[in-house]
Amino acid sequence: MEENFKMVAKTLFGFEDILANELIQLGAQEVKTGVRNVSFVGDKGFMYKANLALRTATKILKPINSFKIKTEQDLYNQIYKMDWSKYLKPSGTLAVDATVNSTVFTHSLYISQKTKDAIVDKFRDETGERPNVDLKFPDLKINIHIDREVCNVSLDSSGESLHKRGYKTATNIAPINEVLAAGLIILSGWDGQSDFMDPMCGSGTMLAEAAMIACNIPPNLMRKEFAFERWQDWNVELFEKIEASLLNKTRDFHHKIFGFDKSPSAVTKAKENIKNAHLEEFISIKHEDFFKTQKGGEEKLHMVFNPPYGERLDIDMESFYKNIGDTLKQNYANTDAWFITSNLEALKHVGLRPSRKIHLMNARLDSRLVKYEIYAGSKKGKYMK
Repeated sequence: MEENFKMVAKTLFGFEDILANELIQLGAQEVKTGVRNVSFVGDKGFMYKANLALRTATKILKPINSFKIKTEQDLYNQIYKMDWSKYLKPSGTLAVDATVNSTVFTHSLYISQKTKDAIVDKFRDETGERPNVDLKFPDLKINIHIDREVCNVSLDSSGESLHKRGYKTATNIAPINEVLAAGLIILSGWDGQSDFMDPMCGSGTMLAEAAMIACNIPPNLMRKEFAFERWQDWNVELFEKIEASLLNKTRDFHHKIFGFDKSPSAVTKAKENIKNAHLEEFISIKHEDFFKTQKGGEEKLHMVFNPPYGERLDIDMESFYKNIGDTLKQNYANTDAWFITSNLEALKHVGLRPSRKIHLMNARLDSRLVKYEIYAGSKKGKYMK
């Protein structure tokens, strides 16, 4: 029987509650939300499952030690005291990633270096051999988190951030992060029970994440590697069993997912990414200018998109956002339209009153996820509800 241990799933600001809910649905124990993270308890198999199946986590960390420090020498001494042979061979490779929130310790790279020195010195003193640093594919990736005088040491079970799903090889100018896309779709309440549309689909991320949510496909099946596959206790049979059990829980989808983009190169890239993700049967993408389109049919439509903010694209934002509002109002009756933007000034020009506004961060940009309910039937008063 595998032992249970504490883990920490890292996420984006504003996604803590939906990540906690994902963990509860997966079967995690003792789920507790923090800021940009959620802690939980599970066994090794659950750690594999969390990495494969969580849509809104960026990393799964396994804490292995915690102590108080006042100086850099304290850090060195405490790290040196630990038994690193449980996690790494003397001939192995390591990488250290540090996050620092302290007035005493201000340089995260220096903290990483000091941690690495302590581990390497310990191996050399005890075995005569020393591990090497490998920043790309280390056997062990160590995470140091210093908050004032408390230092937490964790093993990074994920490796590269979990937003790197493995299906996206082609991107456009301002691609949306896969974890952000999945979180926006979950926050929008989409449950796969209606058609889904991204009218400015770029490299197709929103469409791919929507399809995986609708079909309950684990988002990280396409990844080439997780960091735990290089750990000394790696259990390939257990991993394959977890993978098979997740694939058994996929479900049928009976609606349409479609995207538009007015850039031919974006459409080409999006189609390539959707093909890489093996999602072509669920998703269609067309070369269209959203402002010249209209909704087909009377059925309910769920729309989630990431319009330009003016950060990297030179566009007249006021008229662009006015066009969004006009197109929705005139051509997209019976639609719930959600989009994220950091351009709060341009948002005022949409000309519709949002029924929801959720505060989020897109990278370092202070952003809002807004919802506009476009009603079928009489326009009078309903658009401004």
